[in-house]
Amino acid sequence: MAQPVDRRVFLRATALAAAAPLVGSTVVGRASAAPVAAAGSGAALPPPAAWRVRPFALDQVALGNSVFAAKRDLMLDYGRGYDVDRLLQVFRANTGLSTRGAVAPGGWEGLDGEANGNLRGHYTGHFLTMLSQAYAGTGDEVYADKIRYAVGALVEVREALQGDPVLRAVPGKFGTAVENPRGSHQIFDLPSTVLAGSPAVTISVWVKPEHDSMWARVFDFGNDVSRYMFLTIRSHLNRPRFAITPNGPGAEQVIDGDAPLPVGQWSHLAVTIEGGTGSLYVNGTRVGVNRNMTHTPAALGALRNHWLGNSQFPSDPVFAGAFDQVDIWSRALGADEIAALQHTPARGDLASYSFDETGGATIADASGRGQHATFKRTWGRPSHPGFLAAYPETQFITLESMTAGNYFVVWAPYYTAHKILRGLLDAYLNTGDERALDLAGGLCDWMHSRLSKLPEATLQRMWGIFSSGEFGGIVEAICDLHAITGKAEHLELARLFDLDRLIDSCAAGTDILDGLHANQHIPILTGMVRLHDETGEQRYLTAARKFWDMVVPTRMYSIGGTSTAEFWRARGSIVGTLSETNAETCCAYNMLKLSRVLFFHEQDPKYMDYYERALYNQVLGSKQDRADAEKPLVTYFIGLQPGHVRDYTPKAGTTCCEGTGMESATKYQDSVYFAKADGSALYVNLYSASTLKWADKGVTVTQTTNYPIEQGSTIGVHGGGRFDLHLRVPGWAGSDFRVEVNGERVPRAAVPGSYFTLSRTWRSGDTVRVSIPFRLRVERALDDPATQTLFYGPVNLAARDARRTFLEFGLYRNAGLSGDLLPSLTPVAGEPLHHVLDGVEFAPFFEGTEDPTHVYFHRREPLIAFGGRDSGVANPSRGDGTTFLDEVWAAAPFRGKGHLVQHVRATADTWVSAGLLTADDARKVVSTAQDATYAA
Repeated sequence: MAQPVDRRVFLRATALAAAAPLVGSTVVGRASAAPVAAAGSGAALPPPAAWRVRPFALDQVALGNSVFAAKRDLMLDYGRGYDVDRLLQVFRANTGLSTRGAVAPGGWEGLDGEANGNLRGHYTGHFLTMLSQAYAGTGDEVYADKIRYAVGALVEVREALQGDPVLRAVPGKFGTAVENPRGSHQIFDLPSTVLAGSPAVTISVWVKPEHDSMWARVFDFGNDVSRYMFLTIRSHLNRPRFAITPNGPGAEQVIDGDAPLPVGQWSHLAVTIEGGTGSLYVNGTRVGVNRNMTHTPAALGALRNHWLGNSQFPSDPVFAGAFDQVDIWSRALGADEIAALQHTPARGDLASYSFDETGGATIADASGRGQHATFKRTWGRPSHPGFLAAYPETQFITLESMTAGNYFVVWAPYYTAHKILRGLLDAYLNTGDERALDLAGGLCDWMHSRLSKLPEATLQRMWGIFSSGEFGGIVEAICDLHAITGKAEHLELARLFDLDRLIDSCAAGTDILDGLHANQHIPILTGMVRLHDETGEQRYLTAARKFWDMVVPTRMYSIGGTSTAEFWRARGSIVGTLSETNAETCCAYNMLKLSRVLFFHEQDPKYMDYYERALYNQVLGSKQDRADAEKPLVTYFIGLQPGHVRDYTPKAGTTCCEGTGMESATKYQDSVYFAKADGSALYVNLYSASTLKWADKGVTVTQTTNYPIEQGSTIGVHGGGRFDLHLRVPGWAGSDFRVEVNGERVPRAAVPGSYFTLSRTWRSGDTVRVSIPFRLRVERALDDPATQTLFYGPVNLAARDARRTFLEFGLYRNAGLSGDLLPSLTPVAGEPLHHVLDGVEFAPFFEGTEDPTHVYFHRREPLIAFGGRDSGVANPSRGDGTTFLDEVWAAAPFRGKGHLVQHVRATADTWVSAGLLTADDARKVVSTAQDATYAA
């Protein structure tokens, strides 16, 4: 495993940005009327006419050396090296195709993960998007090759799903055997006459289990869960069991084995029943006996199902492994006869299957009775040829009748469909692979064929179900597909996902978010914006705008994240929700997408202020700063309780947040620049080392900066032409935000939370210098002003300390005339953005370390002090918690010391008049302010 990246090296490397060349894409972006071209051989996604500004494609913006490039490169290495066959394993297994020896990733992307892997397939979609973005951003063909390979495999999977499963021959105990890979949902269906009504029986089977799944059946002959007889390789006692009953589980007569059956080895199992005695044999040895068997196969009557590998109980797993030499006799074989079967097969008189077939779907019976078996899926064939998934269509079918969520039964199948659809669309848009578009179109055609037949009430119920009914950003993806195909059914499909209760409430400004699952609902509103784009229906856009304001800032943590334990609580509840499970990483990812698409409609700087906050803090900080070949190393939750240590290998792995984390790390540059739809203006939204190739204008724009270590950026223009340059003035910026063009200051005041516009005819070589002096400031929690967090410019600083209780700090003691609190802290030499306060180190939240952190702390200013001098007077407070010093420094910046002293005197007089400060104490306070020395 690679060694962690030393944070000094990690940050110091970014300081070379001014001198080092930018890392550019080798793919030439296609010229178009709007800056939306996809990479090289890809296909352009037409921009909606409703967008007033439009993004540039990833291949048109190249990242320079920076903290973003360093984190991106870690993810690129992961994507370059990871074996795609592992991701395809669950798709191939579901189809019965060869898995080529690959091992599924595990976690949520495998059958042993959470909820039995009922979300499997989603991570493959994320991975396709990550590869597509990596290819667009770098032009490295290794990513395109992986995409084409994966798409080709998914084509094979879809084709295989349309036909009957095909037997897969493998070496057996005697000659050949037939393998049933885990996750395939394939079984052997024997004729209903196979037992011939015999009261006595011997069933002999050779099996090689691939997995020791509890209650997986070797055979199960029955009608339902009331009449059956079965043999399982593993009961709740962790050993084989035979059971027979004419009246449900309570009437079962059983025979238990004495030891677990080994996995990956051939074992012989035999069950005999005759004359009231039942015996269970393992590898020729009788390991269990029941001498009081009153149930016989004949007593069960006519049975409907005679299965090898499947259970009458739908929740039981399908047997995974290989079958060889299955024989059924109409009598109980003796112990010597059973022992002889270990070396020499014998032919059953009721049925005999040697599994010598190497293809097809029929297993021949050699008994002479013609009891040929059929190899089939438990769920048959898909209802439409466009179906594509890593599990049966039954997940979707079952959801249609559910009234409450249960992810052990159904876990968000349309959410998984979205990830696959999005990955295929991105593959098409970035490589031009028409097969990917065909798969995406087919998937949507299948969804339309299912959902268009359902009553409106059923759809509303489905989409309102927690977890099981979650569908992610599927509406956005379908609208993107519609923009490509123009197919009416695709737009109709997108509208079938309307969740009216959410949309109508948000459009009316009614906040119903308390108690809702955050990440289930955020992407719905992004989809609604795209539906507005495609339909012109205003309520969709109105709902999204008002929804955004319900989250920011009222349910937003300082790092830009939202949610606690995945859910929203009441507006303004911040400190009251701090826990180990705050800020699900997917929520930040989706809030960025929503903010971005809202900005396309309305260029309100608040959307980009939020974008900077969440991107530079939570999103960057969610990626660990070290390499790993097996995992993307991205957080799920980011706990904001004191002393929390980030977990970059969450749950069992391959989670939704690791998926979105892969995507985020390969598209950091997607919102640095936007262009006005008519090409008359360029928006610089983020200060980030980068190069933009604006093909329509014949202009290249280069940012040279080490932001956010450097407090500003130098923007170079190469090529000429007239356009407005809109420079974002962050909402946290001060009055000293400054812009110079070719070395001359632009004599105009900048307004924080706006855009500073330069209108001119640009010439090649023009240079714009943007200076954004940082100040240390606090943000107060909405529900407890004394609980605060530190920001230095855009960077949230977190204390690193193992204590699990809130730390207490004072900050006014050395505050500067500007109001900057930084003089109260001591910088750490050689560690950019690191400072020490009262012996505790503060560091940028974006550093992906495993240090215990305190994002929030308790503010305590017990004494009134100025310029490092104590007045000896207690710092009084008003009823709302505002202290004397709060009121003084709220008026910063001050023109000079005299201005500050004058304000201190006026404030003291007010507090004396209010009975909150004595006249004597007021004189001491003013005297201290006069005697102090202040930093600027």
